[in-house]
Amino acid sequence: MIYTVTLNPALDYVMQLPSLLPGDTNRAEGEELQVGGKGINVSLVLAQLGLESTALGFLAGDTGKLLHRRVEELGLRTDFLFLPAGQTRINVKVKGGLETELNGRGPDVPPQSMEALLARLDALRAGDTLILSGSLPPSLSPHTYGDILAHVAGKAVRCVVDAAGEPLLNALPYGPFLVKPNLEELSGLVGESLSPTDLPALTRAAQQLRRQGAENVLVSLGGSGALLAAGDGAVHLQPAPQGLLKNSVGSGDSMVAGFLAAYPQGYQAALRLSVAAGSATAFSMTLASGPEIHQILRQLS
Repeated sequence: MIYTVTLNPALDYVMQLPSLLPGDTNRAEGEELQVGGKGINVSLVLAQLGLESTALGFLAGDTGKLLHRRVEELGLRTDFLFLPAGQTRINVKVKGGLETELNGRGPDVPPQSMEALLARLDALRAGDTLILSGSLPPSLSPHTYGDILAHVAGKAVRCVVDAAGEPLLNALPYGPFLVKPNLEELSGLVGESLSPTDLPALTRAAQQLRRQGAENVLVSLGGSGALLAAGDGAVHLQPAPQGLLKNSVGSGDSMVAGFLAAYPQGYQAALRLSVAAGSATAFSMTLASGPEIHQILRQLS
């Protein structure tokens, strides 16, 4: 079984504008309320690729109840924990020429709620996959992802961490199966400004994360595709297909889902489906559907 954990999910209020004018009244041409949170996105794309998962994490208040209902209406299996106070955050995504995001803080997570989540993870068994995705609520320690990996250590659970900065660095010593930084995140992790065209530097940076504990490092490079420093020591590169960028939200989460769905077929197959899934979401206004992903997959060399 695959489990996704989203510690700070959100409702995303997406607004389409002809352009965004700061300091002025802006009137939307369209708006939509979507479920948000990186782990939830991974679960949604996994479902499109024919894989079942269970979505875990924290919800709070009336906004949390609405998000829970929306997620279950989308057909996902869930095992969320409701916090004793606060509200699940609402993020505003403004698409007005450039994409502008206004992300909420999220509710506080008390120690007893974190303990309850760890107790839920005691049900994981050998061969299961645990995906930890997204930013941490401000009330949680940057060691949280590392603490979760330590809690499931010894269970032969395949762990994936998709996070930035200190939370990811603190998880590396616990040997995650996969980490997926983007170019900017990888630059920050290694303290070097990286270019998507400088393959030797990208390779060194990705291999540095492997030396720090990650088994596989999947680096998303936007329109340049992705680089995979694989667990067997090889480095693979997959260019991205041509297409019109409509939406960057969820593209990285789609890549994680694609990688896991095709991993049984080998590293190259996993990388190709990862790039296909990420690109299909980038070329769509929402998370990509299974047919959209496979259409892009057929275009990849």
